[in-house]
Formats: sequence, C-alpha cells, structure tokens
Amino acid sequence: MNVTAIILAAAVVGGTGLVIGILLGIASEKFKVPVDEKEIAIREALPGNNCGGCGYAGCDALAKAIAAGDAPVNACPVGGAAAAAQIGSVMGVDAGDAVKQVAYVKCAGTCEKAKTKYNYDGIEDCVAAMSAPGAGPKACASGCTGFGSCVKACDFDAIHVIDGIAVVDKEKCVACGKCVATCPKSLIELVPYDAKYLVQCSSKDFGKDVKAVCSEGCIGCKMCTRVCENGAITVENNIAHIDQEKCTGCGKCAEKCPAKIIKMQA
Repeated sequence: MNVTAIILAAAVVGGTGLVIGILLGIASEKFKVPVDEKEIAIREALPGNNCGGCGYAGCDALAKAIAAGDAPVNACPVGGAAAAAQIGSVMGVDAGDAVKQVAYVKCAGTCEKAKTKYNYDGIEDCVAAMSAPGAGPKACASGCTGFGSCVKACDFDAIHVIDGIAVVDKEKCVACGKCVATCPKSLIELVPYDAKYLVQCSSKDFGKDVKAVCSEGCIGCKMCTRVCENGAITVENNIAHIDQEKCTGCGKCAEKCPAKIIKMQA
C-alpha cells in the first residue's frame, strides 16, 4: 500500500472541500437576501393555518404584506385580537378593535320547513346542483341546497349539514371565510361572535311567495323595524337586516317577528 498516495489523495480531497467551503461562504454573503426582522416577528405571531382567510396566499405572504404596510395588523381572522395585539406591538401601532367573527348561514329551510320541487340524483355538491333546473331541488331558490360544498371547504370541521341545511359550530369557526366564498347562493356571511340576534333568511321574494315554499322565511312585514327602539333593523328588498353595531340585544324584534325568522345566535 502506497501511504504517500493515500496522504496525497486525502490532502487533495480536503483541500478541494476547503476551497469549495470558502467559495460558498463568499457567495452566501454576496448574494444573501436581506431579512426583515419585523416580518419574522410577525410570522411568529400568526397561527400558521395558511387558510387564506386574510386574502393572501398564506401566513408568510400576510406577514410580508403587514411588514411592508400593505395589510393591517389585524388582518388575520384566525389569530383574532391576540395575534393583532402582538403584531401591533411589533409594528408599533394600535391593533384597534379586532372583533372576533364567525360564519353564519342565513337559511332556516330545513327538510321539514322547506318544500322541494323534485328528487335530485346528481352530484352531491351545491355548485353542481346550481346547474340543475331551478338552481337545485329546493323550492326556495335562495335556500341552502344542503349538499355540503361549504363542509368540504372548511379546514376546521366547523360546519356540517344538519336536517338539510348547513349549520356552523361557532366555537370551532375561525372566520377564515372559505365557506363564504364557496357557497354559490351567498347564504353565508361573517358576523360578530357575540351578536345576539340574526336574521336566518336571505330570500328577497315577497311574503306570499316566501310562505308558499318555506314555512319559516322573512316576509318583509317590517314589524321588526317598528318595535326596534335603536334603529338597528331595516328591511330592504323584502328581507330584514340587523346592524350589529346598533343592536343592544333586547330581543323585541325576535319576540314580535310573525315569521319567527329572527333568532338568537346559538
């Protein structure tokens, strides 16, 4: 065995490795991308769900946008007030009032209450059902089809179809907004977590037409507007709307509503 050859080979390999290491070190310094310490701190404060509820591709993209001043510090619906406070501290600004929100389905047309026009044997998907005659089998064109597109979209197991309509578990909901974007009938909206009363209907038809297809739907009678002492309820296009900032939760609207469509949030 030639010891000299072995030593020479080892020296060559070691020397080559040393040279490559030096070159890599120089390259890393020369081409390194500046790191925004604020962006890193903001990213650590975000929950990491990457749900897209903020309107950005994920938490990394949102952190970059906040650090650059292109998004507000309370832009993350999942992190809520806690994350907003942390990020506000990083950015040196007031986080403001980050009100926790949850999704709410504006339909009370369960299997018992809402009529159907025909038996549907197509794809079990709300978007697919919209291509069927009359936008699906439910007699109320504005009603929840109950095929669960929103359920498939939710990453948090916060929404399920119960008795023919989608129902949100507010304790699991993080207000990411995916179900809102998915619903082809725009029946789901984000509301304050602590909202006392909500209108569980979205039909803009006249009262007579509403009652013809569903036993529980807003008839646009305006009784709620007359009994509300705070001007929190208005009726537009035959459907009642509650301004949650004005609502005091007195319950008079729900008590007097003849259709019983104004309900306390579960």
